[in-house]
Amino acid sequence: MSNEKILIVDDDINICELLRLYLEKEGFTTKIVNDGMSAISAFKQEEPDLMLLDIMLPQLDGWQVCREIRKFSYKPIIMLTAKGETFDKVLGLELGADDYVTKPFDTKEIVARIKAVLRRSGASSSPETVKEVNFDKLSVNLENYEMKVNGVQIDTPPKELELIFHLASNPNRVFSRDQLLDEVWGFDYYGDSRTVDVHVKRLREKLEGVSDKWELKTVWGVGYKFETKD
Repeated sequence: MSNEKILIVDDDINICELLRLYLEKEGFTTKIVNDGMSAISAFKQEEPDLMLLDIMLPQLDGWQVCREIRKFSYKPIIMLTAKGETFDKVLGLELGADDYVTKPFDTKEIVARIKAVLRRSGASSSPETVKEVNFDKLSVNLENYEMKVNGVQIDTPPKELELIFHLASNPNRVFSRDQLLDEVWGFDYYGDSRTVDVHVKRLREKLEGVSDKWELKTVWGVGYKFETKD
């Protein structure tokens, strides 16, 4: 049985209780809050393993809450939204969310998503993932989930780090977006290829111009590769 703690943040009491029922049935412990300010306070106090975060909240909306949480924690956040527009999904990922679920959602799907995100975020505890790649002015370490540029550690969310590690571990190999979703996010990920684009964009902001010996490159019409140069 799971023992992880899930913080549920939604102003709809019925949704909160439904989520609590299904999650506790799966062995999770839960904490419920109904507004954005309480979400930040509860996150600091409870130190949950994952947060389910609605977007439309009183006081502070989900975007603001996610932005504040990411200032001090990279614990997984799954956004809950009644809106299905791509803009909403991309904005959530830009702010550091790990996944998103569009309402109305199926409870079995959301439980599966939570388990998948927790498995991925806990990968660093597995001895099989103790790995490191090094290139000119770049080091990516999956043992302690650190990325260093010019010897300086750069704050990097787990999924960004796993993505650059995967690409850099296979230099000059082209990966399609679907391949990266499958191999980095996992077969049970329900997202779309724009997820990859968002994470690559964030990585480029950290890595652009660092070295002339490698490049995180777009292969138009196909996907991405970590290109090394002689």
